[in-house]
Amino acid sequence: MDFPDSIKQQTCMDCLSGQSLGFEIRMAFQPIVDWDKKRVISYEALVRGPEGEGAGWVFERINEDNRYYFDQACRVKAIETAARLGCDTYLNINFLPNAVYNPETCIKATIEAADLYHFDMTKLIFEVTESEQILDKNHLQDIFSSYSKRGFKTAIDDYGSGFARLDWLTDLRPDILKLDMELVRDIELHPAKQDVIVEVMQQCHLQGTQVLAEGVETKEELKCLRGLGLNLFQGYYFAKPELEALAAVPFEKLLAECD
Repeated sequence: MDFPDSIKQQTCMDCLSGQSLGFEIRMAFQPIVDWDKKRVISYEALVRGPEGEGAGWVFERINEDNRYYFDQACRVKAIETAARLGCDTYLNINFLPNAVYNPETCIKATIEAADLYHFDMTKLIFEVTESEQILDKNHLQDIFSSYSKRGFKTAIDDYGSGFARLDWLTDLRPDILKLDMELVRDIELHPAKQDVIVEVMQQCHLQGTQVLAEGVETKEELKCLRGLGLNLFQGYYFAKPELEALAAVPFEKLLAECD
């Protein structure tokens, strides 16, 4: 089957050139921590502009004509940069499910990049943001299934802000569910939010999905979430994203604060 040029398979080197976007993309990295083990278990790759402009600046320049290429280029750039920085943890990469026309075909540049830059493919985690408008749940299921068969992990980002409900969790069965920061914000002051998180955690436990709280900014939020049973976290309290660098987490300082 022939595909139009707008969705033709890109190679790893095509994606690194940036020519089809008209501007360079770079990557910032934010750590994800396992608080029980007091270590960084992954870094999320976050797209930035050529001068470090935020994701909003980048997405203003993405449209239907370059969406597929952008999705491919972000994957390749994330792997290339993480490998160059010596990342030996998991690597979380955001993807646009509506830009994936065929999971098996669209993953080729990703595999080529992992091979070229000697990055362990089993350490790749593909995230779909819940705020992304999902046009076809079955298509997303096919993507998750295909990626799982190849040894990749999958995650739903921003849970609580968009499309997903508990029944979606049972259908998609992601490896990781990331709670939206609006659920996390001031969680210690909102029993209703705590009840929502407990319900989600119960469902995730039944199906083997790990729950991660993102957007953690205070020790009070961390203590409350720990009390609910969470141990995976991400947020400014631990470290802000750093452009083309693997941010360190000051565990000893945080432990002293939380005692």
